[in-house]
Amino acid sequence: MLDLGIVIVNYNVRGFLRDCLASVYDSRVDFTFDVCVVDNGSSDGSADLVAGEFPQARLIRAENRGYAAGNNLGLQAFGFGQDGSEAGDAASTVPEPVLPRFVLLLNPDTILPPSALAEMMQFMGKHPQAGVAGPRLVRADGSLDRACRRSFPTPEVAAYRFLGLSRLFPNSPRFGRYNLTYLSPDLTTEVDSVVGAFMLIRGQALSEAGLLDEQFFMYAEDLDLCYRIKQRGWQVWYNSAVTVLHYKGQSSRQRSEFANLQFYQTMRLFHDKHFKEQSSFLMNWLIYAGVGCMGGWALLRDRLRPEQERGVASALPVGEETSRT
Repeated sequence: MLDLGIVIVNYNVRGFLRDCLASVYDSRVDFTFDVCVVDNGSSDGSADLVAGEFPQARLIRAENRGYAAGNNLGLQAFGFGQDGSEAGDAASTVPEPVLPRFVLLLNPDTILPPSALAEMMQFMGKHPQAGVAGPRLVRADGSLDRACRRSFPTPEVAAYRFLGLSRLFPNSPRFGRYNLTYLSPDLTTEVDSVVGAFMLIRGQALSEAGLLDEQFFMYAEDLDLCYRIKQRGWQVWYNSAVTVLHYKGQSSRQRSEFANLQFYQTMRLFHDKHFKEQSSFLMNWLIYAGVGCMGGWALLRDRLRPEQERGVASALPVGEETSRT
């Protein structure tokens, strides 16, 4: 039985992908793992790089149907979701022994320290109720990637973000909930969600929750998966003891206007899927108005930036720039 299946979805970040794979295969582990790279129609030779330099990795050359769809192809290659159910529906009926004990969703613009995989797997072993765990992610400048530990963007949490209260009062347990800015980055703690840049998932939890929801083209699919896994009684943990480098935003910068549109459309989709029915008409209207205003401002701001500085810099709860398909 395979211990760990690693899925890396790549889009036109050939150099980062090479470094990421090298760091994965340099990992010091005492368990079995396999890597599946899903290349979403890159034009920079990424797929040929994998085939030539990392022949031990499984390679899927795919058309670009989004980040969630790309990850699902990799998860299906490891046996998940083979019962024909739709992504996001209840789970695979594949016999348990053919499935990896754990799967890792990993972005190609990450670099793993040699001990990261082993330490994260040990963490999951010590926390049997953890369905998902993620490490501390840091940017190239050493700052914390705040998306690595989050609360769900409920209407209340989203409102605090829209109104700027989360920025004015980052140390407030009430207003700073989304990125948990009131907690020390050194605190290992249970959270609502970690980010798909490094998301270690227990195979049983994924089988119960189902694959990623492909309605989410390139954002919030990680929030949605964590939400569904927690609904089934599993925990989600942030492990501060492991640090992983995340360059972030390398793919989205290449199509920044499209990425910004997807980012804000996704926020409305996430709200509609999980919170619309229990929210009042006024609250729903305020959320839609906030998404529209923030999205319009983000598009204008991005167009005014120099090309090399463009990307998805959000004012919304999903976090800051992110690296996606």
